[in-house]
Amino acid sequence: MEIRIKVVCTSLCRSDVTQWESEVFAPLFPRIFGHEASGIVESIGEGVTEFKEGDHVLTVFTGECMTCKHCTSGKSNMCQVLGMERRGLMHSDQKTRFSIKGKPVYHYCAVSSFSEYTVVHSGCAVKISPTVALEKICLLSCGVAAGLGAAWKVADISKGSSVVIFGLGTVGLSVAQGARLRGASRIIGIDTNPEKCEKGKTFGVTDFINPADCGEPVQQVIKRMTDGGADYSFECIGDTGMITTALQSCCDGWGVTVTLGVPKVNPETKTHYGLLLSGKTLKGSLFGGWKPKSDLPLLVDMYMKKEILVDEFITHDLAFDDINNAFKLMREGKCLRCVIHMPKK
Repeated sequence: MEIRIKVVCTSLCRSDVTQWESEVFAPLFPRIFGHEASGIVESIGEGVTEFKEGDHVLTVFTGECMTCKHCTSGKSNMCQVLGMERRGLMHSDQKTRFSIKGKPVYHYCAVSSFSEYTVVHSGCAVKISPTVALEKICLLSCGVAAGLGAAWKVADISKGSSVVIFGLGTVGLSVAQGARLRGASRIIGIDTNPEKCEKGKTFGVTDFINPADCGEPVQQVIKRMTDGGADYSFECIGDTGMITTALQSCCDGWGVTVTLGVPKVNPETKTHYGLLLSGKTLKGSLFGGWKPKSDLPLLVDMYMKKEILVDEFITHDLAFDDINNAFKLMREGKCLRCVIHMPKK
């Protein structure tokens, strides 16, 4: 149940860098990273009926088998068969499809798109219209979709509400876009990079705070700005210590905090029980709660109708030979998304 994809474009996601540098996860090398990608089906394996050669697809790091308990529950996007693969192997047989001199080269998130060709389970690809620009739409494979879903499906932001977002990378700015489209009245962006102030306005950020400029804890600033705390707060940094700050920044009684970031270190979360006793809710989010095969076509359609911004997240277009520069830009905080273009043959 696998397909071979000719990767056309792949974008560098923060989680690729995090996994590469992580002190939390055991290292798996040699490994091919990359998971946010678009491409064309080059060949199909035994038992595949959903795709044919020449189909345009998005890869997804968490699949949808359509038949397991989670897929049929209507309550979850955590497929029991094709969920996140952390061991660098294929879901089907726990082996790799890459090798060098007879030794395995490990996969990443069952996608490994930093390669001219890759093999994925058919449940980890979504067919899209051939009229969609592959060099743009690859961003919906992860970051942009994750942020929109966190705002719409996980938090279910209501009109007129106040929102605070910690971290204005692609995911955080996508949360801002989702909040704006839901009619949030105030969207407060928190980031230590002052350049994110102007960038945030494009996606709906109404107020910007640089914690380095605050003479007091940022949660106190937010509580004063929002008369006791925001209705929703989002942790998009990947710092488990910031989860408590995010919880402290939302209001008592009904405040909701959603955490989206993937930490490099200290994966355990600790917070005072009183924050939850006061009626606040802490929620996790994987891929914004979207079921990839069921829901991603809707987002693609919204993009084609110009109802959501995607192109605006692309700050750099680079050739595959220049992929190391993409990593450098991401680590230095000088990009949102670098789209990496595979060689044309």
